[in-house]
Amino acid sequence: MRTIRKFPLSDLEILKPKILNWAQQYEEIVWLDGNDYPLKEKLFQALLAVDAFTALKTDAQQGFDKLNEFQVATEDWIFGYLSYDLKNDVENLNSNNHDGLHFPDLYFFQPKKVFLFFEDYVEIQYLNLVADEMEKDWEIINKVTYEDKNRTGNNVAIRSRTSKEQYLQKANGVLEHIKKGNIYEVNLCQEFYSENATIDPLQTFLQLDKISRPPFSAFLKLSELYALSASPERYIKRNGTRVVSQPIKGTAKRSKNKEEDIEFAKQLIADPKERSENIMITDLVRNDLSRIAERGSVKVEELCGLHSFEQVHQLISTISCEVSPNFSSVEILRNTFPMGSMTGAPKISAMKIIEEVEDTKRGLYSGAIGYFAPNGNFDFNVVIRSILYNSLKKYVSFSVGGAITINSIPEKEYDECMLKAKAMRQVLEDILLV
Repeated sequence: MRTIRKFPLSDLEILKPKILNWAQQYEEIVWLDGNDYPLKEKLFQALLAVDAFTALKTDAQQGFDKLNEFQVATEDWIFGYLSYDLKNDVENLNSNNHDGLHFPDLYFFQPKKVFLFFEDYVEIQYLNLVADEMEKDWEIINKVTYEDKNRTGNNVAIRSRTSKEQYLQKANGVLEHIKKGNIYEVNLCQEFYSENATIDPLQTFLQLDKISRPPFSAFLKLSELYALSASPERYIKRNGTRVVSQPIKGTAKRSKNKEEDIEFAKQLIADPKERSENIMITDLVRNDLSRIAERGSVKVEELCGLHSFEQVHQLISTISCEVSPNFSSVEILRNTFPMGSMTGAPKISAMKIIEEVEDTKRGLYSGAIGYFAPNGNFDFNVVIRSILYNSLKKYVSFSVGGAITINSIPEKEYDECMLKAKAMRQVLEDILLV
């Protein structure tokens, strides 16, 4: 079905803008990049899929059933995304808030051309019907010229869907739910957006990626729909019978002063409020995995581990389990979706409160971008620290959020949101990168 060849690779960082520029000729693109971040469970340095042979685009109704049918029937690479609003297919929920982006709830495609990047070589897999284009494509890619820029060329005026005063009222409302015992934790998010906006999606992504260097970076183009993701978070991965999820909860700012930066990290590790956020979500993910796990196989391999990124320090936990080799990959997603770090605990109650208090339909934000391999293995990020863009509607959006718990101080939660928004705002407002 596919013709496979390997070519030597000297420097992925030099090749990255070249191959992404080359890929822009296609209507469907997914680029997934680990940015050489030292995170475990990594199979590839990066992956690129372009040019749909077949595709599935649908709303939430029976979304997972349709995805399962597509994945099983294809028995090939498929790349795409799951929007947060597929929660409505998993539970009796709805999504009625404002939506300026209009992304389908689920979108996957079978690419004609796949590139798998390893340490010192690239493996190229083309469907046989386009196999004769492989050599020429690789030659063209390596000849692409690219000028590294420190500016995006954007001039976008960012507005907030939720004012600071409104956010504080919402956070206090969530705290009332917590005090009444209705909920333990809610991930409260807010949208920043611009209408009548024109951006260069690729240049914006390259600059966002450059200043963030995240382990789950993604560039997605599906016709007029774009996701430019600098995500540091893995939702879930399957490799054979092993399944791993790595929720993030707990955030601290970084400093250019080394001693101060170390102190911020120490404070985060010791902060009881930040640790409790993480531990609650770790328990939630353990519970999600237990639905599909072999008995007694769910393990917390790392609890509240410190991981430092370009803008922030974060606490990440790693939870794993074993599943039957016959267990459907899509069923694993159905039983764990959406990622607990983006909802709260208990999960269903949290999602109901989120729909009540937030001003925007989340859509792809806090959903997942990733792939299925031909053998059913998969890997998906969590769509956070990401810019979403509908070029037809000229609407650009990014959202940020944080966990509200009993110990939350709304002003500090708002400040944490602004910290997380910094990189997206920087590239959209074309602030000089240093």
